[in-house]
Amino acid sequence: MPLSPLEHDRRYGELDQVIRAYAGQPADDTPDGPSRALTAYLRQTWHTRPWALAVAERQLREYADNPPGRLRLRLGEFYAMPDVGLPEREIQQWLYRLAGHIKHSIEQGEVPPPSAPATHWEWHARFPELGQFLGGWFSQDMPDEFDDHDAAVDDYRTATDRHLVARLVGELREILALSLDESEYAVAVGELGMEVDPPAPYTPRGWLALVATRLGAPRADYGPDAPTEAP
Repeated sequence: MPLSPLEHDRRYGELDQVIRAYAGQPADDTPDGPSRALTAYLRQTWHTRPWALAVAERQLREYADNPPGRLRLRLGEFYAMPDVGLPEREIQQWLYRLAGHIKHSIEQGEVPPPSAPATHWEWHARFPELGQFLGGWFSQDMPDEFDDHDAAVDDYRTATDRHLVARLVGELREILALSLDESEYAVAVGELGMEVDPPAPYTPRGWLALVATRLGAPRADYGPDAPTEAP
């Protein structure tokens, strides 16, 4: 029978995070060093969930030690490895290589220095609520659903729990603090799911700053029994 969500996460949850980090990236790790994708995973995980690195190292080795057969894959009892661009015969050694790089990073304390995200996975891992906001409210369907960008922002604020709105404001301020070039901000919002241009005359950075200011401002809520102003 297929794995339950609990069993999947217990056995393969962090392995899955490592593999997801390779979305759109080559699995070109060498014995001498990790790939761009694994470096991004190491950087993000060291700075947010360092305890998960040991879990990833163990799950990678266990999966490589016991690769699934076709029957167990068909029954859904094993993690189905997505296509990472490597021949099947090379997958096992590649997994051992990843585990080795993670173990080396832990034992030697080699932490990739902070930087702007370098991969699609890292953008979403670092700015999850911003990805929800841009991908959910500013997809290519936005002009059909809202009158303009301001209306979409207002809809997000109305439809979203205030704690998540506060989290988005924090992520907006963090991404602005990176002080990227305008071209890099254009790449960033695209990686995070925005499929429409910012409203004129704003650049991507200028529009993100505007949204941070609007969503960060206190919202008046006087309640149903509040007195009305005198004419």
